Amino acid sequence: MTETVFQSSLPSARRGGQPMVRIEDVHKHFGSLEVLRGVSLEVQPGEVVCIIGPSGSGKTTLLRCINFLESYDAGRIYVDEELVGYQERNGRLVPAREKDIARVRAETAMVFQQFNLFPHMTALDNVAFGPIKVRHVPADEARRNARELLARVGLADKAVSYPAQLSGGQQQRVAIARALAMQPKVMLFDEVTSALDPELVGEVLAVMEDLAASHGVTMIVVTHEMLFAREAADRVVFMDGGVIVEEGTPDVVLGGPRSDRLRAFLRRFHTT
Repeated sequence: MTETVFQSSLPSARRGGQPMVRIEDVHKHFGSLEVLRGVSLEVQPGEVVCIIGPSGSGKTTLLRCINFLESYDAGRIYVDEELVGYQERNGRLVPAREKDIARVRAETAMVFQQFNLFPHMTALDNVAFGPIKVRHVPADEARRNARELLARVGLADKAVSYPAQLSGGQQQRVAIARALAMQPKVMLFDEVTSALDPELVGEVLAVMEDLAASHGVTMIVVTHEMLFAREAADRVVFMDGGVIVEEGTPDVVLGGPRSDRLRAFLRRFHTT
C-alpha cells in the first residue's frame, strides 16, 4: 500500500538554518516486525514538536532511537549535526564507540512515563547527580543549580524530600528538573502524564507549557494530551503504522485533518 505524503505547513520562518534534530529515512525492526518504516523529520532549534498517534505506531521507538536507547537498522539520525549511535565509513554505518554514544546521548535528555528517581536520594540530590557524575560539575555548583531548577518547576520547598514523600506529579516534575540540569540540546518526553492520576496531570503539563513558551528549549513530546499539543506545540506530527501520515501546525493537523486515519484517531478525543 502506498503511503500518502503530506507537505509540512510549518511556517517558512521556522525552517531556516540547521535543524537541531534531523531524522533521515529511519527503519527499525523488532524481529520480523518493522516498527519504523522510513521516518524522516527535522526539528528546528527551540521548536516544540508533539508526536501523536495510536499505540504501536512507533512514537516511543522513534524517541528511543533519537537518544540511542534503541539502535536503528537503517537511515540516519543527527542531533546538532552529529550522527547518533554510528560512525560513517566509506558510505556505511558502523557502531560508534560507547563513549561517543554516551556523549551524544547526554545532549538528548529523556523524561519517561515512570519517574525513575533514585529512591534513596532527596529531590535535590536526584537533580544534581547527573551534572556531577556525567558533566563533572563541582558539587556546590550542581546543587545550587538544582535548587534553582526545583524552584523553576514549583518545588523549591521539596528539595530535601525523598521520592516516597512526593506525589506522582511532584516526582515527574523532579524528573523534568533532572533532565534540565544536564543542559541538553533536546528534551524528549515520552507520555510523561500517562502514569499519573488525572488530578495530577495538570501540574506537569503546566511545567511543560512553561518550558515550551518561555525558555527556548527544543522539545519532542510524545503525548495523548491533545489540548497540550494544540496550545504548546509549534508542530504536530501524526504517526500510524510506523510512518508519519500528517504533520503541520496544530490548527492544521488537529483542526483540519486530511487523512481518514487521523480523523478516526482524533474522534477518540472529540477534538474535531
